Amino acid sequence: MTTLLRGRGWARTHPLAVDAALACAVLVCMVVGSFAEPYGEHGPTWGTRTPDAPSLLLMALGALALVFRRRAPWTVLAATCAAALVELLTGEPRAPVVMCAVIALFTVAARTDRSTTWRIGLVTMTGLTGVAMLSGPLPWYAQENLGIFAWTGMAAAAGDAVRSRRAFVDAIRERAERAERTREEEARRRVAEERLRIARDLHDVVAHHIALVNVQAGVAAHVMDKRPDQAKEALSHVRDASRSALNELRATVGLLRQTGDPEAPTEPAPGLHRLDELLDTFRNAGLPVEVALGQIGLDLPAAADLAAFRIIQEALTNVQKHAGPDAKAEVSVVRVGPNVEVTVIDDGPGKGKGDGRRDEATGEKADGGGHGLIGMRERVTALGGSCSAGPRYGGGFRVHAILPVITAKGGTA
Repeated sequence: MTTLLRGRGWARTHPLAVDAALACAVLVCMVVGSFAEPYGEHGPTWGTRTPDAPSLLLMALGALALVFRRRAPWTVLAATCAAALVELLTGEPRAPVVMCAVIALFTVAARTDRSTTWRIGLVTMTGLTGVAMLSGPLPWYAQENLGIFAWTGMAAAAGDAVRSRRAFVDAIRERAERAERTREEEARRRVAEERLRIARDLHDVVAHHIALVNVQAGVAAHVMDKRPDQAKEALSHVRDASRSALNELRATVGLLRQTGDPEAPTEPAPGLHRLDELLDTFRNAGLPVEVALGQIGLDLPAAADLAAFRIIQEALTNVQKHAGPDAKAEVSVVRVGPNVEVTVIDDGPGKGKGDGRRDEATGEKADGGGHGLIGMRERVTALGGSCSAGPRYGGGFRVHAILPVITAKGGTA
């Protein structure tokens, strides 16, 4: 099997050498056949007839043309047919020069389309067979004449079959390659989506808790000397926020564990059931937050539940960071038809020149170069909803997200 595969590989890389070997084999067969008498008393006899010099020359020229059958198939077919016609008209006894035309016709049929194959095949069969029947001493129904018709017809049919098989194999190979490319693209797309999701979660966790730690640490440093009890309380909040950050980071990084790694945390993903806990962390950091929680139902899908929680978390974190020390925030979560609408507003004037937050719909950077508002929009878009963020008239900032929870078919998102 290995030798056969090597032979096929060598034949593909050396087509001219293969055609030269084929031409030599055809020449040997023609020369041997030209010395045989097919009508002997006991079958074909050898050495009873001898071809003339022009017939030997025609056989040599036809075989030489076959060497170039792949490079110029139409030219080789014309040359071999011409040599065969000359031999049929002048040869006595006849030599089997038509073998060259049969090989050339097969090559053309294997390299063109079906309609062209049958047109050129019929012309070749009719021309060679007609000349053979009308010329020479043999009757028109002689076996040699019918053999020319049969061999040329089989050459055209065999070439068409080879061409069809090659086209079928190429189509199968192309479909397999396309399917492989599709699988690879799908795998890359899934990996990119998962990386983006994990990056959003890490950003939400780190930005929220680090912002709280920064605020409480500043409070502790400010009141350390005059009000140590308040400083201790602030440091206690720092400890709680850092512990929560570590726990959520551990849960998020646990998604990247491989088989055999220590068991990942089994704590459920955060959602609106932890909204009070989230709001308490901001209130403890000095941000007054009011909440209006409508009847959103208990069948909220996990993806929408997590997205709503993260949007509120990120929006309040931005309020804590950018809205100023006297800002107040309001959170609203209501069910409106098939959607859940999440709104976070504040009345803060912002720090320094304007608010560090930007409306990402304008294409400008969000969060002073961060990715908070971009992450919100990506979360909502992934669920098929919409998200808007921008300054409020009269001051402050507003984040509004619409999360679909019922699909068009009536199921949950």
